[in-house]
Amino acid sequence: MAKKPQTLKFDLLISGAGVVGMTLAYSLASQGLKVAIVDTLDIEKSLGDEFDGRSYAISYAPYVMLKTIGLWDKIGAEAQPINEIHVTDGESPVFLHFDQRELGDGPLGQMVEVRHIRSGLYDAIKDHENITLFCPDKILASENLSEHVKIDLESGVTLTASLLVSAEGRGSTLREQNDIKVRVWDYKQTGIVTTVEHELPHQGIAHEKFFPSGPFAILPLKDNRSSIVWCEPPERAKTIIGLSERSFNAELSKKFGSFLGEVKSLGQRWAYPLTMQLADDYTAARFCLIGDAVHGIHPIAGQGFNLGLRDIAALSEVLVDAHRLGGDIGSELVLERYVSWRRTDNNILALGMDGLTRLFSNDNALVTFARRAGIAAVEELPEVKKFFMSHARGTVGKLPKLLKGETL
Repeated sequence: MAKKPQTLKFDLLISGAGVVGMTLAYSLASQGLKVAIVDTLDIEKSLGDEFDGRSYAISYAPYVMLKTIGLWDKIGAEAQPINEIHVTDGESPVFLHFDQRELGDGPLGQMVEVRHIRSGLYDAIKDHENITLFCPDKILASENLSEHVKIDLESGVTLTASLLVSAEGRGSTLREQNDIKVRVWDYKQTGIVTTVEHELPHQGIAHEKFFPSGPFAILPLKDNRSSIVWCEPPERAKTIIGLSERSFNAELSKKFGSFLGEVKSLGQRWAYPLTMQLADDYTAARFCLIGDAVHGIHPIAGQGFNLGLRDIAALSEVLVDAHRLGGDIGSELVLERYVSWRRTDNNILALGMDGLTRLFSNDNALVTFARRAGIAAVEELPEVKKFFMSHARGTVGKLPKLLKGETL
């Protein structure tokens, strides 16, 4: 007789064991929800520095959230505070300077290497009593029913829950299966990412240099190191990636400048095509999108991961409230509260980053004059600078409890 497939019941299913999926799982499991995470990836094999060389700038409000739910101690041991940000337009002497002392309540953000975030998150979830990992495994089929959602895994296990969340990133297959369309804008730029070492200390200062070919960001890390995000047209980026170590460091030094002394790459380089994409809808029946699955933006201001963390804060509050009241966490009414909370914020920031990218990746003389005049004007207006800093820190608008440091 054939063995009957095993069926396991949870409150929530998450597809995607990336940093957003793992953070959401921990946030909800800590409030008593039973959570399953499914991913084709073997998480333990993705914890080395060869898997992902990026670093994330975690802004102030998401940092507060991570502290509140007990994750910061697990992922932030190697964090480098961002004390100041210098913004320049090419080689122009005009600059914009943001300083934490102008707000007086802590750093502008925290720089953390993705490998440390992934490792800390995995340590937090792997033995959690309310989290079950199906990694590596694969979703073969999903079905949204009136009272629950059901997924069949390649391993032969069937999982059911009130809600299925896609934290699969930009290429979400579940988003496509739920007929949610995506609008995509191609910047015709490639982001080159590497970690560099320099002679002089960076003093916790991040630098954003804008060139017609794309932005060049120097983001401070621990121990006289910085993470570089170097944007160039695809063909030029391909050439740069293929250079020998000596030639690559020579090109890097030209772009970087000499203000931190001699600079050299510490090994691997990664290349990412740069696009913006926004999903038309956030939800379907017993299904919702979160993080890059619903919004992917240009890394011009390092806000991509922060948007995902803000999604988590809102979705966690909505689902926990419903769960405590004995409600259906996968109902349309509950999910609509999440959508109404996040759509405007996500769209405004995504379109704002798009506008900045197009404004600065432009060598038209009139546009260049106007933006440099704008930079000079903002630098002389303290209240305007505070407004921009507050938005970048994620402390503006109706905030979910976790972003304010309040427990659920």
